[in-house]
Amino acid sequence: MKKRAFTLLFSLTLSSSLFSATLSKELTNATLVVYNSNIGLVHEERELDIKKGDTSIVYEDVAYTVNTDSINIELDPSITLKSQQFRYDKITQAKLLEAHIGKKVEVRLLRNKNEFKVISATLLSHNGAYSIVRTIDYKILTVKSNNIILEEIPKELITKPSLVWNVDVNSSSKSSLKLDYLINNITFKSNYILNLDANSSNLSGWVSITNNSGKRFENTKLALLAGDIQRTHQIPKAYYKRAVAMSDAVAVKEQSFEGYHFYTIPFKVTLANSEKTEIKFLSESNIASQRVYESRLSNPLYMKGERKSDVIQYVSLAKLERALPKGTVRIYSKLEGQTILLGEDRVAHTPKNTPLKFKTGKNFDLKVKESVTKRSDSKNFFNVDITYTLQNSSNSDKKVTLLIPFNRQTDSKVTTTEPYSFTKGNLVTFNITLKAESTKEFKANYEGKK
Repeated sequence: MKKRAFTLLFSLTLSSSLFSATLSKELTNATLVVYNSNIGLVHEERELDIKKGDTSIVYEDVAYTVNTDSINIELDPSITLKSQQFRYDKITQAKLLEAHIGKKVEVRLLRNKNEFKVISATLLSHNGAYSIVRTIDYKILTVKSNNIILEEIPKELITKPSLVWNVDVNSSSKSSLKLDYLINNITFKSNYILNLDANSSNLSGWVSITNNSGKRFENTKLALLAGDIQRTHQIPKAYYKRAVAMSDAVAVKEQSFEGYHFYTIPFKVTLANSEKTEIKFLSESNIASQRVYESRLSNPLYMKGERKSDVIQYVSLAKLERALPKGTVRIYSKLEGQTILLGEDRVAHTPKNTPLKFKTGKNFDLKVKESVTKRSDSKNFFNVDITYTLQNSSNSDKKVTLLIPFNRQTDSKVTTTEPYSFTKGNLVTFNITLKAESTKEFKANYEGKK
């Protein structure tokens, strides 16, 4: 029977191991904890059948981003672990040829222009492109390596990322092998959608898990840990190739744990490598909310001439009775049935019962101008009169908060006709109500030490 070989040929008849110790293919307990710092903690358990005299255990299909320093293995007391290796032999022509030196192979030889014949030979050496073989009648031939035909992958090549443990076995046993290890290039982030009505809002939250660890997690219990854990080095960020949305709404369990927040997904998931998976974990409706308009102005000590400032608009929400992992918040509203994106903001890791305020952008219709009308400074003190002009070009009333940095000391003084307060220690804060399509002006005098 004629055999064809356009490149190096072989059949996939590799056994799982060179060694006598046998591990079950099925995982009896698989869990994955994903952190928002580009790492994951894998826990797996397999049934192990090992015999007295066995010297090694090969554990296949670990993530190729495994942190070998983090491996924690639990074995039967009759097994003594001596050393550990991480093995991953990516199949190449050179590796296959090297593993077949001194072994029987078949060689495709050109008989005439359109016909080949296949002979048996022993591979003696190779340099990549060419190989030297000895035929069964002891002739030495140099042939192109592409014409070498191999029947199988040599058992000494481990073609999946694997851990190899060298062991001493006192007695044969059947037990459970338990393994924990850290992997890189897997992370999650939170994304939120805030839909606004007039005085209330609805907030939904999604977690997006990006897996570039080099391992597919099949039917795995998934948990997420939100928080900034201490690491001894920084791991580079990873990217994903395609996205898969999984569930529209699930009852994700949240627990506070050791200063972090732990989220348990209530169903098993499959995370393919180079894939992004999204799971909805939060849905809050009818949250009391209001619009906030703020403008941060100049410190009177340094103010000169005239300066115009934008008014930044925010949405503030009532306290939520649950913690929020850090993430991006996208804010939407509707105009005559059309959904409009109002802006995007970031939320930090936020404990429960914490007021929330999200920036949407600059308000088109609100403007503030500050002008120095008089300045009398001495060597050690300053005295300045500033006129503030606020303009509301919209067709609705607005309340604008002015925030003015001021060196608040015992000899400092603010004189104005408008009520004010100090917030955040040293911010002179005015809350000015503007009627629709109106302009308002007021003055303030600031005295203080330079």
